[in-house]
Amino acid sequence: MNGINELSALLYGAGPDLDTATDGTPAADDRNPRGPAGTAPDESPTDATVPRALRDRLAAEAQRDGLLDIAYRTLDSPVGSLLLAATDQGLVRVAFAVEGHDSVLAGLANTVSPRILAAPTRLDAAAREVDEYFAGRRTRFGLALDYRLASGFRREVIMRLVDIGYGRTASYAELAAAAGNPKAVRAVGTACARNPLPIVLPCHRVVRSDGSPGGYLGGPDAKRALLALEASS
Repeated sequence: MNGINELSALLYGAGPDLDTATDGTPAADDRNPRGPAGTAPDESPTDATVPRALRDRLAAEAQRDGLLDIAYRTLDSPVGSLLLAATDQGLVRVAFAVEGHDSVLAGLANTVSPRILAAPTRLDAAAREVDEYFAGRRTRFGLALDYRLASGFRREVIMRLVDIGYGRTASYAELAAAAGNPKAVRAVGTACARNPLPIVLPCHRVVRSDGSPGGYLGGPDAKRALLALEASS
């Protein structure tokens, strides 16, 4: 078995039957911080069973041969383990542990490409910027982004998120107006809830008109923590 076939057998074989949304976001009842068979949220079944040296070698071979479509890694943060995934166009997904990292990877395999590998070095720049953000040394991200998991009005909304300055907030109604449809407040809430790139595209800065935080994909505690971090910097 050559390296790439070995890669396929180890990494693209039969996996859990997961109910995922079309953008790689797990369905609401699948947002479980535990993965299949009790794996930790930042540990896929493959990561748990394949020796690191072999994963690194296969990732290098796949990248060399142009067979790596999505690279991913996990990163510890003050709001829990984060999954970072990128295509050759840029960062495509940031996921919280409460979403179920395995479910998110399965969704990416279904909607983008099944050729996914843990390749941490491909995400070094993203991991560094996220670390800088949590350390209070970065107020804006400079990463290339792949917006393919959002389209139409949803994409317009999430692309407007970067206009909400660090340490500031905007209401859902204000964001709807900025996106060109003042009446689409509910649609803005949905776009923020399904934002594939939280933290980097700061949907945590969108709050209710009364100033209360509102919902968040990473959970209410994560949203409050991010707002507190920015307020204190």
